[in-house]
Parts: sequence; structure tokens; C-alpha cells
Amino acid sequence: MYAVVNTGGKQYKVREGDVFRFEKLPGEVGGPVSFDRVLMFSDGENVQVGQPVVPDVAVQGHIVEQGKSRKILVFKYKKRKRYRRKLGHRQQYTAVKIDRIGNPAEMAEEAPAVEADETPVAEQTARAPESTESVETTGAAEATPEPAAPTEETEVRKPENE
Repeated sequence: MYAVVNTGGKQYKVREGDVFRFEKLPGEVGGPVSFDRVLMFSDGENVQVGQPVVPDVAVQGHIVEQGKSRKILVFKYKKRKRYRRKLGHRQQYTAVKIDRIGNPAEMAEEAPAVEADETPVAEQTARAPESTESVETTGAAEATPEPAAPTEETEVRKPENE
């Protein structure tokens, strides 16, 4: 069973149990999300294509993570004109786990329990191995002397050439 959902100006093919990163959606982690703009729905045997949306079909899920994606660098350059512009951008996203696809009236009666303790998507994909070694400090940071403050007894020397 899958559906094609329109949100954030894009179309996503979603299945139950999958986690997707959509454009930033309002809500907190663990909160419910419902997508009403379903463009196509398939239950395995029948396919319904909307004109433009399929009536009586919705996709429900819950927010797993709110975050920012990797930085994208935009560099504009014109040769021989001394024109360079460097700009960075980090797009905000909302990770949503799809719970149910179907009729919204039936889904309201069978509301599933939402687990709020799930690990964020970023931690699921790339976890750093935990080291058991302790980090020792060398004391080098503590031994650096502070710069001496100027005193009032400093002499002002004039150049000898004058």
C-alpha cells in the first residue's frame, strides 16, 4: 500500500512505516501530522488517481525530528570582472514517520499510540562509536601565561635621528 502526497511544493511516494524528510512543518516532536493532498493511492490491487486529489484518502504520521539539513554553498563568479559572491544555506526540514494511509474517518476511530522516545533520524543513520577511553588533560592550557598589562612607569623613547 502506498500513496503519492503533495506537500511543500513537492510530491512524495510514501508507505506505512517509512520516515521522510519534508519541508518544514509546524509542530513539535511526537506531534501528529496529517496530509490531505493525496494525488494517488494504491492498496495493492486498485489504483486511484485524483483529479487533482483523491477524495476520502489521507496520510497520517507523527513528527520524529525537526532540524536543518547540510549546508549548501552558492558561489557566483564572473571572470575578469572582479565579481565573487559566496553564500551558504541550510534548509529546514521535518522528519515524519508514516503511521497510516487510508480513509480519515476510519483512522480517527483506530488512532495508533504515538511513541515519543524514538531516536532522531540523524542518530539512526550515523552513530559515532562510543569510546571507553578517558581523555587526559595535559595542563598546557593552564600553564599559558597571561599577557602583561602595561604599567604607568613605561618610558617613551624618541628616535635618535631627530
